[in-house]
Amino acid sequence: MGSGKTALVAALCRSLAGELALAVVTNDIYTTEDAQFLRAAGVLAAERIAAVETGCCPHTAIRDDIGANLDAVEGLEARLGPLDLVLVESGGDNLTATFSRGLVDRQVFVLDVAGGDKVPRKGGPGVTGADLLVVNKTDLAAAVGADLGVMARDAAARRPSGPVVFLSLVEDPAATPVAVWVRAQLGR
Repeated sequence: MGSGKTALVAALCRSLAGELALAVVTNDIYTTEDAQFLRAAGVLAAERIAAVETGCCPHTAIRDDIGANLDAVEGLEARLGPLDLVLVESGGDNLTATFSRGLVDRQVFVLDVAGGDKVPRKGGPGVTGADLLVVNKTDLAAAVGADLGVMARDAAARRPSGPVVFLSLVEDPAATPVAVWVRAQLGR
């Protein structure tokens, strides 16, 4: 939680909406706050953003019982027609919040440097198994005493063949390296 997932989704919407038929599904425990944030930011037309209230740990809706999210995606497709990309955002939780492969084709796992430079070293299925690891808020590293070199070293050790992106949405509000990665995945 607080790693910048919603801000990254907003940046990707701004970067990709002009070239793709795009929609978003957000997951929050008891609110639709992330969906409301995206709508208020105007990153997509409101009807392109759906919210799932999980009512419990986010793991349940993104990994264990994906029905509510599948329903949300199918509802978007029924209303909007064929979509090139649907971003499904987890409500966040911890290093074990991974997606079911029945729900997503690719998983992007987002860490926040404010959690400390030890986080990639701790591993967990999100760090080790995601298709892309994003170390976010790099602009805060000095303020929180996080060593980005240590994070890069430990992420590479935990993900020997998996890509890692270091990102600051303050410095790169278009999330350029993540948008480039998404485009490459769509081309496959």
